[in-house]
Amino acid sequence: MMIKSAFKKINVKFYPRKLFYGPEWIVLGVNNLCNLHCKMCDVGTGYESSNFYHHLMGSHPVNMPLELIRKIINETALYFPKAKLGYAFTEPSIYPHLIESLEYAKKKGLFTALTTNGLNLSKLAGKLVNAGLNELNVSLDGIPEIHNKIRGHVRSFESAFEGLKQISAQAKGNLKIAVYCTITEWNYDSLAEFVMLFKDIPLKEIGFMHTNYTTGEIMKKHNEKFGNSYPASESSMDGINISNMDINVLQREIEKIKQLRPGFKITFAPEIYTVDELNSFYFEPGKSIGKICNDSFRNIMVKSDGTVIPSHGRCYKVTAGNIYNNNIKEIWNSAAISTFRKTLIKEGGLLPACSRCCSAF
Repeated sequence: MMIKSAFKKINVKFYPRKLFYGPEWIVLGVNNLCNLHCKMCDVGTGYESSNFYHHLMGSHPVNMPLELIRKIINETALYFPKAKLGYAFTEPSIYPHLIESLEYAKKKGLFTALTTNGLNLSKLAGKLVNAGLNELNVSLDGIPEIHNKIRGHVRSFESAFEGLKQISAQAKGNLKIAVYCTITEWNYDSLAEFVMLFKDIPLKEIGFMHTNYTTGEIMKKHNEKFGNSYPASESSMDGINISNMDINVLQREIEKIKQLRPGFKITFAPEIYTVDELNSFYFEPGKSIGKICNDSFRNIMVKSDGTVIPSHGRCYKVTAGNIYNNNIKEIWNSAAISTFRKTLIKEGGLLPACSRCCSAF
């Protein structure tokens, strides 16, 4: 494992134009629909100018055809059998071919993961377990009243929580279940209370994610150099006001969480804990926290029309290919994605608008 890791690092650093290893994840944008309206999300706020909105809502058809997802599964099993399939965007739980495609992926011996807001989890729990799902990631953003306010649905937390209880009972330890929470101005002062709500559910992890965002200032700086090749947009700024967060309170809340022993792992992305680090993250977005876009060298995302982009939905408008025209092995090292990776390394690992993207952490 250490030798493989060292080989990959050498490959990325010295010859990024061609990766001699396969992807870790094939991220699937199986539909362009969501059943909630999250305040910190460009899709939820309807901010159509962002790259994120474009990648999650701009493809047609609305739902990835069954024959296309079967093709993706077949080619992944053939060329990259160790790669994992991540049903991630936009809301996979309302994808009409979810269960059938999961069953097909299981027959092909592939690892599958589902990321969902959990609203439909109770209805799907038994079907997901029987379909052989390997990993479930549920996005929840605070204690019930706060989560429901953020998500724009009066019982979204309760529905997801009940679904978590049902699926954990039915899976009987055979499914990795995690909860992920985006830290925002609405929940930053009650995160420890949120953690303890899950003490009786056999989670693998609760992961806290600091807000991913791109300001207008960073967009402008980025586009001065990369506006023609990899244009950036503002992102996750339409519905939030970062200045409403009291960083001292957030830091104390993080310290409380570090003292908890709920029976599962608790992580933060990025791993920043001091007041100075938190202030820098939220109020100095021009300072990069990470060193390299990890996901551009380990993931690709397929949208509902077969278009493939680097990394995932937060990335730039780089068309690496299309599954209808190229096989997944060709796309992994296509000219467009190779040029993008080479540019990243040339620029030190990150472009200016990558500074607050989760792929850098």
